[in-house]
Amino acid sequence: MIVGIDLAGSEKQTTGLCYLYKDFVICLRAKKNREIISFVELIKPKIIAIDAPLSLPKGRENIHEIGPHFRVCDLELRNLGIKFFPITLGPMRKLTERGLKLKKYFEKRGYKVIEVFPGATQDILKIPRKTKSVNELRRGLERFLRLPKRKLTHDELDAITCALTAKLWLEGKAIEIGDKKEGLMIIPKPI
Repeated sequence: MIVGIDLAGSEKQTTGLCYLYKDFVICLRAKKNREIISFVELIKPKIIAIDAPLSLPKGRENIHEIGPHFRVCDLELRNLGIKFFPITLGPMRKLTERGLKLKKYFEKRGYKVIEVFPGATQDILKIPRKTKSVNELRRGLERFLRLPKRKLTHDELDAITCALTAKLWLEGKAIEIGDKKEGLMIIPKPI
């Protein structure tokens, strides 16, 4: 059992949640941390895959101080030609803070938490990103999983992508990039 979380930077914005068991998918949306926590504690997953930076660049004590902008995993994404926002970019700071807080909460309760990036998974698996077409993103994901029949939001589709990344990792079809001491990100094995 896997939970994928497409985390929003603020509790005022919508976070996509996905529960994945084998290739069966359930999705919903939440805003508050307590709603996300309740969902996870109801599912009790083997792994939680979060789309948010879950570590800081080496040499930074917090996200607001002056220091390095990139982690090793970010530089590896850039070397693969995958576009992303640096964690020190304005809105990304709030997302990073929220991600770190949830990671700490879940790990204290014994959950395995991994950082994923749906854009990287989509690029590597040749699935169009939501910025190109939400419908094409859905069709791309349907090559791998059985999605709910209802219309899904881009947040839910990215949460599904998070869960798919964790599934691939558990199957040995994904790799860790980055530095273990600084923080790792899971991406599918590049083709």
